[in-house]
Amino acid sequence: MTPTRPATTDRPGTTARPGRRSGLAVATALTLALVLVSLGVGGYDITLDGLLHDPAAREMFLISRVPRTLALVLAATAMGLSGVVLQMIVQNRFVEPTTIGSAQWAALGILLVTWLWPGADPLSRMAIASTFAFVGTLVFLGVLRRVSLRSSVVVPIVGMMLGSVVSAGTLFLASELQLQQALASWRSGGFSSVVRGQYEPLWAVAGIVVVVYVVADRFTIAGLGREVSTNLGLNHTRVVFLGSALVALATGVTAVVVGFLPFLGLIVPNVVSMLRGDDLRRNLPWVALASTALIVVCDLVGRTVVFPLEIPASVVLGAVGATTFVVLVLNRRRWLRA
Repeated sequence: MTPTRPATTDRPGTTARPGRRSGLAVATALTLALVLVSLGVGGYDITLDGLLHDPAAREMFLISRVPRTLALVLAATAMGLSGVVLQMIVQNRFVEPTTIGSAQWAALGILLVTWLWPGADPLSRMAIASTFAFVGTLVFLGVLRRVSLRSSVVVPIVGMMLGSVVSAGTLFLASELQLQQALASWRSGGFSSVVRGQYEPLWAVAGIVVVVYVVADRFTIAGLGREVSTNLGLNHTRVVFLGSALVALATGVTAVVVGFLPFLGLIVPNVVSMLRGDDLRRNLPWVALASTALIVVCDLVGRTVVFPLEIPASVVLGAVGATTFVVLVLNRRRWLRA
């Protein structure tokens, strides 16, 4: 079990420092600049003059560029918040949906609904994927309670082992059903196929953000442990259940629309926590902005390095995330003493 550090935030009832306000404003401006760059990059050359005078360019912009960029923002926010909520309720810095098996369970759900209900609408797929992700999260939490050694490294290893078992079963079933290509597309984590009429389920993330913000203090208290939170009058089991449900919903929606975004929910919450402490409510805007900036940068790299071809954003993100994960593990003791 990894202890949490005291939050380095202002005391309740005080206003935020001007420096922190300006820092958030700068971060917002930089993220918006990256979003604007994303809107301007693509195989179809769209200029400002074209948007004003060319109906075809304007239609392409609204059908493809805007939905893709909105999907980047919403998916990044979903996975960033999922990571920070999981780290609070599990009390471990190195967990997120792809390291505890939730994303792998969501993929299994999508595969089964494709096999048994080929004509399912996107909302039905989202609901089934979220249900499977929720089951996977509960399975991980159940196994975790029975693990005697609860070090900061063992916990994600247990999750990755469970995820690998589910992933292997999913791959075997996909090969038997000749659905390997569909499975690969769900796991790609790319945004090239996102168009208008397809990304809209991701707006459910807005509701998740509101709920997380409202109950953020409860998640922070839950991160202190079952005994401490119970002594403070918090129903720890109910908060963990709610957090698991929110994570499952975010994972299911993201998996259906864009696929896996590995390590995003691990990198950003850890970096934000190291810089700002563990006050979840104050950290939420930073987590959302940093997650968006990271995935937009990864997507831009994937779209430009082999232009006009494209590398899925998940490939770039996986390379960055795996490296960061190793660095965090190697420096965990120094971080906990900070």
